[in-house]
Amino acid sequence: MNLFIDKRKNDWQRLEDLLGMIESANLRGLTREEVRELGNLYRRAASDLAIARAETRDPKLINYLNSLVIRAHGKIYRAESRGVSMIRQFFLRDLPQTFRRTWRFSAVAFLVFMIASVLAFAATWQDIQFAEFIGTGSVRHDVETNNRWWLGLNETGNQVGASMIMTNNIGVCFYAFALGAFFAVGALYIMVFNGMHLGSVFAVCYKLDPEFGNALATFVVAHGVIELSCIFLCGGAGMLIGYSIMVPGDLSRAE
Repeated sequence: MNLFIDKRKNDWQRLEDLLGMIESANLRGLTREEVRELGNLYRRAASDLAIARAETRDPKLINYLNSLVIRAHGKIYRAESRGVSMIRQFFLRDLPQTFRRTWRFSAVAFLVFMIASVLAFAATWQDIQFAEFIGTGSVRHDVETNNRWWLGLNETGNQVGASMIMTNNIGVCFYAFALGAFFAVGALYIMVFNGMHLGSVFAVCYKLDPEFGNALATFVVAHGVIELSCIFLCGGAGMLIGYSIMVPGDLSRAE
């Protein structure tokens, strides 16, 4: 049993050290490697406790290991309840840190969207029938009849119109994120699809009536910055999911 103690005591001490590091905080205070090490050491300590109970009658050793395992279990599995502070921490720290760490995916979503918009604008400007091909042909009728439908959305009490716009944009965000699980291809498709529609709509407007196009652009710029930013973030998050499936690192793809 002395040989058993000599062989394991360094692991027990290391587990104590890690528990001390998170005594006044939580697991966020550890690095990824330290969290993984904490889990491994906890499982070893639990196994050592079972061995000690079965093969020795040393109450000091059993009590020590039992106390160590209980402490580790409490730190690993405790349910934290921080209420409003958790929400504040998410917006002030977690979300900005995550964005800075993964901004390249959002940048790719933005670039794909803009490239698709420019190409669709050029194609529609060259041949206005391209708008019919991608499903934006109805805009031509709006321009020819000077139907500035967006003006009605600015009227007080137009909850229906506001709900339609909001529902559409939220739906695009959901699709961009969820379809990214298909190896990022789904998120890219949503970026291309919506980018082409936006570019084609503006091409039709400016080609037939530049004043109409300017009025529509003013309306889009007023609120589109926030909406499009959300779409780019969701598209980037979706691509991150797809990329993680393709390149899972030290996890299995199922995990």
